[in-house]
Amino acid sequence: MKTLMTKAKTPEISLSDAVQEALAVTLRGCEELIPQDDWLKKLTRSEAAGTPLRIKLGLDPTAPDIHLGHTVVLNKMRQLQDLGHTVIFLIGDFTTLIGDPSGRNSTRPPLSREQIEANAQTYYRQASMVLDPGKTEIRYNSEWGDALGSRGMIQLAARYTVARMMERNDFHDRFQSGTPISVHEFLYPLMQGYDSVALKSDLELGGTDQKFNLLVGRHLQTEYGHEPQCILTMPLLEGLDGIEKMSKSKNNYIGISEDANTMFAKCLSISDVLMWRWYTLLSFQSEAQIAALKAEVDGGRNPKDAKVALAKEITTRFHSAQAAQAAEQDFINRSKGGVPDDIAEINLPLGADGVAVGIGALLKSAGLAASSGEGNRLIDGGGVRVNSSVVSDKSLKLGAGVYVLQVGKRKFARVTLA
Repeated sequence: MKTLMTKAKTPEISLSDAVQEALAVTLRGCEELIPQDDWLKKLTRSEAAGTPLRIKLGLDPTAPDIHLGHTVVLNKMRQLQDLGHTVIFLIGDFTTLIGDPSGRNSTRPPLSREQIEANAQTYYRQASMVLDPGKTEIRYNSEWGDALGSRGMIQLAARYTVARMMERNDFHDRFQSGTPISVHEFLYPLMQGYDSVALKSDLELGGTDQKFNLLVGRHLQTEYGHEPQCILTMPLLEGLDGIEKMSKSKNNYIGISEDANTMFAKCLSISDVLMWRWYTLLSFQSEAQIAALKAEVDGGRNPKDAKVALAKEITTRFHSAQAAQAAEQDFINRSKGGVPDDIAEINLPLGADGVAVGIGALLKSAGLAASSGEGNRLIDGGGVRVNSSVVSDKSLKLGAGVYVLQVGKRKFARVTLA
C-alpha cells in the first residue's frame, strides 16, 4: 500500500516516548496526515497539559447497517481513544438531509427525516462494537445545523469561494461534462466543515474520498478564529473480491451485524494477498506481531493459519471468542462435508397420492435454489449433495423420509418428506 503524508520537519524539541508512540499509532495504515508537524505540536501540548485532544469522525446514516469497510476509521478512532484522547462520534443527521456529493457524478436525492432517524438508531449501537462507549462523545450535527437558520447559513457561505469549491474533482468533472450541480450540494462540505468549528476538533478522520471536505473544516476553523484541525485520511477497504471498495451494492461486504458463522466464512474467502492489507487496517495486533506472522508465512507456514487467526479476531470483536471458536468448527465441518449444528429443519409434503418429489423442485421448495432450473444447474456443477452423497442425476426423485440437502459448502437443510 502506498502511504502518503506531509513530511515533518525535524522538531525543535525532543519528542517523548508517548508522543512518538502516538504518532506511530496515528500513521499506521493511513493515507495522509495533514499537517504532520501540527499534529506533533498538538500531541506534545496535550501531554504537557494533561488535556486530551478532541478527535472527530462524522458518519451520515444513509443506510441502516455498518460493514467492515466503515470500521477502518472506527478502528483508528479506537486506537487513539486507547491513548487517552476524546473521540467524538458525530451522526450527520443534518448533513444527510443535504446529501453528500463526494465521488458522485449526479445529484443524490436526500433522505427523508424518517429514514435518517431510523438508520441513526442502529449506527451508534454498531459503532460501539469498536469504540469504547463509556469514553465516546456522541453528537448529532442537527444541534447546530438547525440553529444556524437562514441568516447563519448565508454568513457561513460567505466564508468560502465558488472558485475553491469548483476545485473539488467531482464538481469540476460534472461542470466540464455539463452534468447538473445543484446549489444545495455546495452546502454539504460547508456544513461538514462547520461541524469542526462547533466541536472544536483537533483531528478529523475520514476516507480518502472525504479529503476535500476535511480541508474545508480546517479553512472554516481559521475563519472563525480557531486553531485549525489536522486531518487524517484512511484508505477505502477493498471488499471480498479484492478489487472494488467494500460496498453492499457490490455484494462484496461483511456486515458487522452478520451472524458469526457467515462472518468467519466470508473472512476466510479473501485472497492471501488481500489478507495482509486487512491485517493492517482491521486487526488490533501490533505491526510487529503482524510482521512476525508474515515472516512465518513467507518462510513456509500455511497462509491459511494467518487467515484463520484474522477471521477469529474479527468474529470475536463483533460476537465473542466462544462464537468465533464455534464458527471455526462450523467451517471445518462444512469443509469436510459435515453437517453444521444450526441446520434448518423443513417439513414438505410429497406429491399427489404420495408421489416422490424431483430433486430440482425439492431444492427450490427448501429455499436452496431460486428455481428448479437453477437446482438442475447446481447438480450439473457437482454442487448438490443428499445425505453427504453428490447428486449427479437430475431425474432423481425422493420419497417419504428425512434428507440432509447441501448446496455448495455453506447451504444446508434437513428436509422431512411426508
